[in-house]
Amino acid sequence: MARMVVLTRAEAEQRARVLRVRGYAVDLDLTCGEEVFGSTSVVRFEVLEEGADTFVEVRPAELLRVELDGAALDGGELLEGRLPLRGLAAGEHVLRVEARMPYSRVGEGMHRFTDPEDGRVYVYTMCCMADAPMVFACFDQPDLKAVFEVSVTAPEGRTVLGNGVASRSGAGRWVCAPTPPISTYLMAVAAGPFHSVRSEHAGLPFGLHVRRSLGRYLEEDAAELLEITRRCFDRYHEIFDEPYPFDSYDQAFVPEFNSEAMENPGLVLFRDGFISRSAVTDTERQTRGIVIAHEMAHMWFGDLVTLRWWDDLWLNESFAEYMGYQVLGEATRFTDVWTDFSASRAGWGYDADQRPSTHPVAPAPDEVPDTAAARGNFDGISYAKGAAALRQLVVWLGEKSFLAGINEHFARHRFGNATLGDFLDSLARASQRDVRAWARAWLRTTGVDTLVPRVGESEGRRWYVDVEHRGARPHRLALGLYDRAAADGSRLVLRERLEREVPSDGGRLTVTLEGPRPDLVLVNDLDLTYAKVRLDPVSWGTVRSALSGLPGQSSRAVVWNAARDMVRDAELGPLEYVRLVRAHLPRESDDAVVQGVLAFARGFAVDRYLAGPQRAEALELLSGVCGEVLTTAPVGSGLRLTAARYAIDCASVPEELLEWRAAGEVPGGGPVLDAELRWRLLLRLSVLGAVDAAEVAAAGGADRSARGAEWVARCRAALPDAGVKEEAWAAMFGVEGRLSNQLFAATAQGFWQAEQAGLLGSFARRFFPDVVGLAERRGPTLAEVAGRYAFPAVCVAEETLAAGEECLASAGPVPALRRRLEDQLDDLRRALRVRAAAG
Repeated sequence: MARMVVLTRAEAEQRARVLRVRGYAVDLDLTCGEEVFGSTSVVRFEVLEEGADTFVEVRPAELLRVELDGAALDGGELLEGRLPLRGLAAGEHVLRVEARMPYSRVGEGMHRFTDPEDGRVYVYTMCCMADAPMVFACFDQPDLKAVFEVSVTAPEGRTVLGNGVASRSGAGRWVCAPTPPISTYLMAVAAGPFHSVRSEHAGLPFGLHVRRSLGRYLEEDAAELLEITRRCFDRYHEIFDEPYPFDSYDQAFVPEFNSEAMENPGLVLFRDGFISRSAVTDTERQTRGIVIAHEMAHMWFGDLVTLRWWDDLWLNESFAEYMGYQVLGEATRFTDVWTDFSASRAGWGYDADQRPSTHPVAPAPDEVPDTAAARGNFDGISYAKGAAALRQLVVWLGEKSFLAGINEHFARHRFGNATLGDFLDSLARASQRDVRAWARAWLRTTGVDTLVPRVGESEGRRWYVDVEHRGARPHRLALGLYDRAAADGSRLVLRERLEREVPSDGGRLTVTLEGPRPDLVLVNDLDLTYAKVRLDPVSWGTVRSALSGLPGQSSRAVVWNAARDMVRDAELGPLEYVRLVRAHLPRESDDAVVQGVLAFARGFAVDRYLAGPQRAEALELLSGVCGEVLTTAPVGSGLRLTAARYAIDCASVPEELLEWRAAGEVPGGGPVLDAELRWRLLLRLSVLGAVDAAEVAAAGGADRSARGAEWVARCRAALPDAGVKEEAWAAMFGVEGRLSNQLFAATAQGFWQAEQAGLLGSFARRFFPDVVGLAERRGPTLAEVAGRYAFPAVCVAEETLAAGEECLASAGPVPALRRRLEDQLDDLRRALRVRAAAG
């Protein structure tokens, strides 16, 4: 794959000055074979300046014909995805582009998937953020919105879905209703023999769609999915003055999707992993609900009112992230969603904000000069940190003023584009507070503030807490004061919770109160602001003995995050952290907290921060945690399922796992070993060398589903055999390698195992030159997948770091890969520091 020219901000601004796009008529033909599809684009646009030069983007396998106002243009001038349009007269024009477009196997443009279970074929588009020209010819930038009229010719037996209601108009022929003005990156089509569940709500058609082989699992979840969708839809209509702006609401769960979901108007696409064929925890159902609410928020934040350029990505993602949590918690049975955010999502933002690649939530225009730079900003800062900042804004501003500002923003910019300045204008009109100063402090800066309390006794029966503020942002937070229960020192009770403001620019917060000092002073109780916190020595001593007795799962999540940050900052040894987990996690009642703590303990503390005997001890401690939860948690609970998963992952010898497999369930009340648990168990047996390639292949023969194929790739790559590793490496990085995005990720996940460090050292050295070549050949999506999953993160050595730094110093890595490598190498440096501090 040749590198495509990326669109610069300057080019987009110039094109927006000279063009107004009126509409697209896009006709797609999906009957052209397995490699290409037909695409005819008729673009109606107005030129505002006489003699203007511009260009249209299209990335075809074969360009068949181009006409401007009925006159043929030279298609040979197409270069790197751009076709020049020169000397245009002022006024209305019609451009017609006919092409054969390539199907994708990596989730870019029009992705094509053949279900190995039944041979049925499904296609869907992913046009964000610069891949629309792989589907149709267009002026591909977010501020040239237009009406879309889409028609599709599909093989018989396929259902077609689009941004507007799709209707049959003949054999295999479908026509989608015209859309309101939307951006090119939001155009969407999906086609296949879907299993569909249809409903109606508020006078609109609602639909759920999945490939046929997952149809029975969709039926099991459909009632819950539709209930969440309806409740969130109604809640948005309670808080937003602007009604839902499109004619239908379809949600399609599609295979091999790179993101969790995509907010196409009227046709939201989700990864089909959200439709599980095996047991899931209630926390996972809640996470799915959050994503549903997040994508629905985009119908207003992003689709109705769209960013002008990608520096304002936060106007889409931060708002949808915040609203997803808030609205799900307000509208459904999932009332404690912010604990989930604290326990798992927030760490994504904190980690990203401490890397060299950090950026402001709302970067300055010159910090996002082109679409390649913007692509890297779909990260923990634009999502998790941005959502946390907005939560703090609501606490600081008040929800009434916040919603008033939002509604004015929608009214002023409906079906148009807006910037940070536009949004601040709307907020300022709705509030008496200085929102521009708040925005400068919170949205235009980088890094994480840290709040460090010092607690002491004052005169008489008085005590004080003095909070040192390492940072510049203002914070409104809760200060939780807890005492040990008189009868039981392992249980804490809340004495008082104070709301206070920490001044900006490093200002300190000092509170003096009557009575004895509390046993625990918890800064940022309830996690209302975005900041790392520390505990004073007495409070830390209380936590070590009584963390599991702290009332309120949100408060416990704050403490667990503080401990996590201390490990990452080399202030708390990773083994000591795992010992804290062993002491207190078995008595944790919130599954979101248990999942978040075990994920960090297993994935980072054990596999990256510890080695040798300390790692073995930590694995044994985590196995003890899981064993105790399996003994004490209620039968059928999510806690038992979580414990079973991590008991498998932490097993150091295969005997117990083989006994579980023979029994078909976890002893003492389950869970039953369903498909996903059986595969997870086989993966761990593969890592431990207790099975061979033939047994993995036999398991794949018994499960011919797409997920089974991914597990086969994962398990086979995990085998501790040099020849098998070479085969897996060739499949990923060989010149002839054509793994799909999902199979590549699965192979990479299985390949790198901390237990196999001696076998993997040479591959760690080969990774850097090989991944550069892969990214050149297969494009930015595979570059990101490889940078995320195939990086040798478990090879924590100076040699790995040196090879990575040498690679970064060269001009080789494409931007999508370079960003991933920067982040991974920073995490590697952190792991080396933590190991050095731990001795």
